[in-house]
Amino acid sequence: MAEFEGATSAKPRFTQDEWNVRVDLAAMHRLANVYGYDDIVWNHITARVPGTDHHFLMNHFGLHNTEITASNLIKIDEHGNVLDGPPEVNTAGFVIHRGIHLTIPNAKFVFHSHAPAGLAATAIRDVVHLVQDSSMLYGKIGYHDWEGLSVDTDESLRIADNLGNNKCLIMRNHGFLTVGETAGEAFMNMHYLVRACANMLQVCATGLPLAETDPKMWEKAAQQYAAFVPGKYEWPALLRQIDRIDPSYKY
Repeated sequence: MAEFEGATSAKPRFTQDEWNVRVDLAAMHRLANVYGYDDIVWNHITARVPGTDHHFLMNHFGLHNTEITASNLIKIDEHGNVLDGPPEVNTAGFVIHRGIHLTIPNAKFVFHSHAPAGLAATAIRDVVHLVQDSSMLYGKIGYHDWEGLSVDTDESLRIADNLGNNKCLIMRNHGFLTVGETAGEAFMNMHYLVRACANMLQVCATGLPLAETDPKMWEKAAQQYAAFVPGKYEWPALLRQIDRIDPSYKY
């Protein structure tokens, strides 16, 4: 773990707990670029600031994911006021994430993406589960109808309501959103959501008959996957991967 900023000064800029979250959040941005989940400067990933109810961290608007570091993340409150960092805030990012951070305590990390591999699936009514690993999300996907660009604050709580107790949200005609208690959980939920949508599009494009499956099997597989918490094993490996590529996210 990188030493937190200001650790050698009389009064550190961040607590150690906040710094740890900042490092994980910066790593998520870098990994989103590696896995193709970013969109130049337009996707956003946020994390609740430890020890607060409604403050959260997000990327400085205008930075590419490969430029994001633990120290250049900005801190904002529930009204969109910047508490630490430059004043440039992605309005849609604030609106999309605000309601979730306000009302869903265990959604400590919130990941929104326009991942091109599965984006076309947001224009389809419902995700169809077709391959084994998509079953980990069976019954955990909510849907939010398109309301145009997400710049109206009123939409914020509707997004949170439509997410509810789910781990994933399909924002119809727009993109994907996942949450987690940890960075690893939110990232892996995004990984499997995008892959499930990409697989569905690939299968449907063949025009071939689908294999018949019993809904009870999807329920069984979902229960089996419950023994494997998303991110528990993957996140350390993902951190080692991004460390090999570029460890500058830690600073």
